[in-house]
Amino acid sequence: MATETTTDVFQEHRPMLTGVAYRMLGRVADAEDVVQEAWLRWSAADRSDVREPRAYLVRVTTRLALDRLRQVRARRESYVGPWLPEPVVTDFGPAVPDTAERAMLADSVSLAVLVVLESLSPLERAVFVLREAFGFPFAEIATALDRSEAAVRQLAARARRHVDERRPRYDVDPAERRDLTERFLAAAAGGDLEQLLALLAPDVRLVGDSGGKSKAPLRIIESADKVGRFLSAVAQGAEQLYEFRFVEVNGAPALLSLADGTPDALFQIEVRDGRVQCVYIVRNPDKLRALTVD
Repeated sequence: MATETTTDVFQEHRPMLTGVAYRMLGRVADAEDVVQEAWLRWSAADRSDVREPRAYLVRVTTRLALDRLRQVRARRESYVGPWLPEPVVTDFGPAVPDTAERAMLADSVSLAVLVVLESLSPLERAVFVLREAFGFPFAEIATALDRSEAAVRQLAARARRHVDERRPRYDVDPAERRDLTERFLAAAAGGDLEQLLALLAPDVRLVGDSGGKSKAPLRIIESADKVGRFLSAVAQGAEQLYEFRFVEVNGAPALLSLADGTPDALFQIEVRDGRVQCVYIVRNPDKLRALTVD
């Protein structure tokens, strides 16, 4: 049986390991499976030569996540419609009091960034997550991935460039983003087309994820007119059928609709220059099951 000390050490690092695995995989169940396997290996390992438990656990978790990522990518090729990461309620807690660090963590777990990470190679994604989200030194990442430090630096530069090209950073004041999000989601929930069009960027995109298990667009919708009309149409009568709650998921505010207390859809937006640039809608019930509201 594992000693209490062994358990305590693992529990101390579990939130970080879960964060690494989730950013690598974009799905809570996969991340939890990886962390559970890491625990089994940790509890059964000969730890007499382990001088840095954190480095050891990160190495094990990262390699397990890489193996799992290669497996799930094959499954996603047959996914029905656009694929979005599974949303998670964000709670960095008092362990992350610094605003800059919170902002970095929130950005690294945002739906927009996780979508971009899907287009990286598994190794690029691992390096990006460990370096950009958690600030691990290149030497430590190289050890975790069994690569040279020079190779890791090249992977990091390529991944960073790829992410920047596809998801440019926008300096959005958190209070301004919250206000715009609330106004947009209120207009969407009420089917107010005129107000929606005033808030949407001309080249706005709407990405819906249902996995073929509920109603959602099977293709990405583009342009303010098409997105606005789609949202206005689906909102007809929704206020009588659904209850709406504001929640924070993946580092940003979102609107959760519930039918008889069960999560039915999650809406979140990406903001640029004071306008809604992208609308994400998650309707796959498998991805909403873990969302709980008080």
